[in-house]
Amino acid sequence: MKPNQSLRILSIVTLSSLIAVPAFAQEFQYYYGGIAVGESRAKFDSDRIANNILGSAAITTYTSRDDKATAFKIFGGYQMNQNWALELGYFDLGKFGITAATLPPGTLNGEIKVRGVNLDLVGTLPITENFSAFARVGAQYARTRDAFYGSGTRYLIDSSRSTRKTNVKAGAGLQYAFTPSLIMRGEIERYRVDDAVSGHADINAVSISLVFPFDRSPRARPIATTEYVAPPTYVPPYVPPAPAPAPAAPPVQPAPPAAVVTAPTPVVIRRMSFSAESLFGFDASAVRPEGQAALNAFAQELRNTSYDTITVTGHTDRIGTSAYNQKLSLRRADAVKSYLVSAGVDGNKISAAGEGESRPITNPQDCVGNTASKKLIVCLQPDRRVDVSVLAAR
Repeated sequence: MKPNQSLRILSIVTLSSLIAVPAFAQEFQYYYGGIAVGESRAKFDSDRIANNILGSAAITTYTSRDDKATAFKIFGGYQMNQNWALELGYFDLGKFGITAATLPPGTLNGEIKVRGVNLDLVGTLPITENFSAFARVGAQYARTRDAFYGSGTRYLIDSSRSTRKTNVKAGAGLQYAFTPSLIMRGEIERYRVDDAVSGHADINAVSISLVFPFDRSPRARPIATTEYVAPPTYVPPYVPPAPAPAPAAPPVQPAPPAAVVTAPTPVVIRRMSFSAESLFGFDASAVRPEGQAALNAFAQELRNTSYDTITVTGHTDRIGTSAYNQKLSLRRADAVKSYLVSAGVDGNKISAAGEGESRPITNPQDCVGNTASKKLIVCLQPDRRVDVSVLAAR
């Protein structure tokens, strides 16, 4: 594949990812930087390089190469959403050596250094909340500098060569987020480079890197509120007094009033509201450890409460499509119900429903816009919640 074609493909994929962001990105947008160090291994053709440098001055009888080196890179990027990031970096793949024995008797020694910059599209696939797999593809602009010197024959002279070329690169690895501000990666990458002696070579680099997200929105603590609603006061129906009996007629006993039967009225005796950030990861419905602790405490309180039913209702903000938000709110409500059942709450008394973005808490004039941005995401945080109501018949 030609470098220009690679750049065009990368640009198209990147543009497609940016267009897709508003459809499902709510909170995973941030800049980051990082540094990596590891080992590189080159696959240079030492025989061809030696023969090219020597020309007709001598012939090689033996060649060897030092194909391992220490590599490092520094990089920065923009996480567009949970699955896609665009990353720019500077890399130094190290210094490699070539040694050749010659006839007439002598030696040829060479050093090859490779450095450059790269632009990658990085795709991430979450495995658990903190553990992910990722792969990258991109274009890299590398400078290869060769230095050769000989000894033992007057035909061998010092020679330095340099070339710059754009080529493709690719890689894959695993990463683990220790905190929202610290991620560790382990990965392997392959760089296609020119060797400055009319040839190409592949260099594989295995590295460990630390990634530092900048200004990443912290995960919010549970927002829990309690509302006690007093039961309605019963007021008996008005019964008019019996009319006085006529003087000539025998006394008439008034008929007793008919009994009034009222149906039990459900009364909310407990209401909790949990922020979505405290319960779930981005675009996920698995309850996080922090959310489990809050739900365990709530389940413990229910053991000492007399109640008839519990309703769990999921809500989202307005970012994204209505259909997607409706499904997400229902998945999260079902997840809270399932966890309460696992914590010992009677599942027959729990109902779950999702209302999507239909019941926001925020005002439209306070949170302006519909395109996902850090400011809008923070402003709409109260809308992303799960309400739990405990009801009793009185």
